Amino acid sequence: MGTIANRRIAVLATDGFEQVELTEPVKALKAAGAEVVIIAPQSGQIQGMNHHEKGDKIAVDHDLGSVSPERFDALVLPGGVANPDTLRINPQAVAFVKHFVQSGKPIAAICHGPWTLIEADGVRGRHMTSWPSLRTDLTNAGAIWEDKSVVVNGRLVTSRKPDDLPDFCREMVRVFGAEESQRAA
Repeated sequence: MGTIANRRIAVLATDGFEQVELTEPVKALKAAGAEVVIIAPQSGQIQGMNHHEKGDKIAVDHDLGSVSPERFDALVLPGGVANPDTLRINPQAVAFVKHFVQSGKPIAAICHGPWTLIEADGVRGRHMTSWPSLRTDLTNAGAIWEDKSVVVNGRLVTSRKPDDLPDFCREMVRVFGAEESQRAA
C-alpha cells in the first residue's frame, strides 16, 4: 500500500458545490498528507451550498486557465446540482477531467459529480454510484450503476450523497495511495 503524502490532488468545482462534499474530502486528503488544490473556472471564491441554502464561500487556489492537469496525481469531483451541471458544459473543465480519464489517474466523484465524467467519456463500462437522479444518465452513457454507499472500480471511487462521506473519504484515500496510482504520476 502506498501513501498520498506529497501527492498533488486537484479538486475541480465551481459555484453551487455541495459544501461537505468538498470540505470533508479535502480534510481527509490533507490529514493523509496530500497537497490539495482547489481549481475553478474563475479565480477568487466559489459559493458552497448546504442542500438548497447558501453555505460558505471557499477560496480558489488556481483558475482552470492557469493550471495543467499533468501537474496533479488525482482528481476529486464534488457534487451539488449546479456545480457539475456548470462544469460539464465548460470545454476547459471537460478537457481537464478527460486528462485524468485518459491517463488512468485516480478520480473520486460524489453525488452529482459524475455528470462531468459523462462529458469526459469516463463512465463507459465502469461500475459506479451517484445521487439516484443520475442513474439513467450514467446508464445511458454506458456505466453500470449500483445503489451502494461507495463503489470502487479500479482507480474510480464514487458515492451517492453526504451521508456516504465516511465511506467515500476512506476509499478515496486508499485508492489515491495505492501502488498502482503511484505509477500514474
